Amino acid sequence: MFPTCLPPNAPPIVHEISPIFEEASQSKEAFWAKQASCLEWFAPWNSVLEWDPPLVKWFLGGKLNACYNCLDRHMNTATSQKIALLWEGENGEERALTYEDLYKEVNKFSNVLKSLGIQKGDKIAIYLPMVPEAVIAMLSCARIGAVHTVVFAGFSSDSLKDRIVDSRAKLLITADGGYRRGSVTPLKATADLAIQDASPIQTVVVLKRTAEPISMTPGRDLWYHDLMKNASAQCPPEEMDSEDELYILYTSGSTGKPKGIVHTTGGYMVGTTLTTRWVFDIKPTDIYWCTADIGWVTGHSYVVYGPLSNGMTQILYEGSPDFPERNRFWKLIEKYGVTILYTAPTAIRTFMKWGEEWIKGCDLSSLRLLGSVGEPINPEAWMWYHTHIGQKRCPIVDTWWQTETGSIMIAPIPGFTPLKPASATKPLPGIDIAILNEQGDPTSQGNLYITHPWPSMLRGIHNDPIRFKETYWKNGLYFTGDGAKIDEDGYVWLTGRVDDVINVSGHRLGTMEIESALIDHKYVAEAAVIGISHSIKGQGIVCFVSLKEGAPLTTDLENELKHFVAKKIGAIARPERILFIHDLPKTRSGKIMRRLLRDIAEGRVIGDVSTLADPTVLNTLKEKYLED
Repeated sequence: MFPTCLPPNAPPIVHEISPIFEEASQSKEAFWAKQASCLEWFAPWNSVLEWDPPLVKWFLGGKLNACYNCLDRHMNTATSQKIALLWEGENGEERALTYEDLYKEVNKFSNVLKSLGIQKGDKIAIYLPMVPEAVIAMLSCARIGAVHTVVFAGFSSDSLKDRIVDSRAKLLITADGGYRRGSVTPLKATADLAIQDASPIQTVVVLKRTAEPISMTPGRDLWYHDLMKNASAQCPPEEMDSEDELYILYTSGSTGKPKGIVHTTGGYMVGTTLTTRWVFDIKPTDIYWCTADIGWVTGHSYVVYGPLSNGMTQILYEGSPDFPERNRFWKLIEKYGVTILYTAPTAIRTFMKWGEEWIKGCDLSSLRLLGSVGEPINPEAWMWYHTHIGQKRCPIVDTWWQTETGSIMIAPIPGFTPLKPASATKPLPGIDIAILNEQGDPTSQGNLYITHPWPSMLRGIHNDPIRFKETYWKNGLYFTGDGAKIDEDGYVWLTGRVDDVINVSGHRLGTMEIESALIDHKYVAEAAVIGISHSIKGQGIVCFVSLKEGAPLTTDLENELKHFVAKKIGAIARPERILFIHDLPKTRSGKIMRRLLRDIAEGRVIGDVSTLADPTVLNTLKEKYLED
């Protein structure tokens, strides 16, 4: 029996939500116009929507400020004295900032940016670890109308350079370093390499996070703490048009240069503010923790803009979940009384691999709601999450959305949507989807499209309108790039990226389906599946499998797993090879980089691996692949 609602002491939100679906089905424009009252506007809009596929504008003529909606509107309420950020460094340092504290710090840094010549519309690059100053930097940009582009602190100098050059950022905000698994990541040294040749960067603001010595270039590099000393804590927010750019966030495809996804102010803030309320059923006493880094869109939407616009208290944690031990996350939940946990399936499968013993002795009774984000979650991981972390009493909101969508699109609403393990359930109010085959006809399993514009949608790819149109739009519909199927109850099941499809003897098999089958086996912790060239079948299936601790590593197990997959899916899905490995190549956000596995299997030159949490994994994989 799976939970369909929150615990009895949680007030149901069914009566609030039920009419919203009906309103949205009657008139999208009227619905979104009404929902936009979740924000405070300096001036009302003249029209709700202008739609000329693929170009869109929302709330035309409306004036507002994202930072104002995250901070200023709380200042004359009790929320001003409420904790906004509970930060813990990897080494155990603690800071707590109230909304008033955060407001003052943001005002001060906004004035710092203005004193350095930053004006509305200027681009600013942010390359920081998970510290409160990262949030302060983003909100300060939004306050004065500068456009931020946050670069994940695990990226290489080349990756940082590419983003700086493409965005034409004038100023870079970085730190001397950051902490990761007990070591210092040399952020300033990496930044120096990124901007050494013909860079648009004119000024570098450096946060002192570590005691490591660094190089400071006179006239260009300035210490954050020196600039903040005498800065005024009063800086009026810039009145932004609803369609003024808020940020550019770069997302990588499997090949080619990164795409700078552009999000604007009004529609994005409407989407993130509302979906935070709907999906997480927020309450004034919640302690919320989204484990994403701010370098990813989840960190933008559900660490910064969504939670703060709703006046929530949240956790920021700098380090990894296994430092100094593998129970760090569970210790943090116990310590701070976390009520809502929003994390990735890859992390959940890692916790499964480590085993339940790391949870024992930690009090997780404060949790009332769990969330999943980043990729489809397989049923076994869903059940493990529900059983061991949620203790069989916490609903799981499995959310589907993208950098491009800006906010959650498909997810259950607690207290309203009955759950099915591993299904993202149904689209949220105001979101219309279609599942179409290659010919564009409706089908029960195919490609996932969004059929009507929504406020938080991307406005383009920075400096590349042609790529924007060719990548995302087909016949006036937004093509998500994801495969999906829909069941008899109208529930959506994501099957993975459509480019992650293996064609075996003319049969198209989703890698996600095969991976899910493998992970259902009692000994498998994680799996990554790729297709390789096959002289007879066209493509064959190769599986990279990481086992749970204590699992027997034998030839019999390999044959057992091959038979297990064939039984679960069909003989056509029987793997050619199964390689048992200690770990999979993952980014620091937890995503498996299947592209690198394909490069290894096909003997191609491996490209940039700077985003990997552990680049040494690749050498082990190459040796293992050749050995087998």
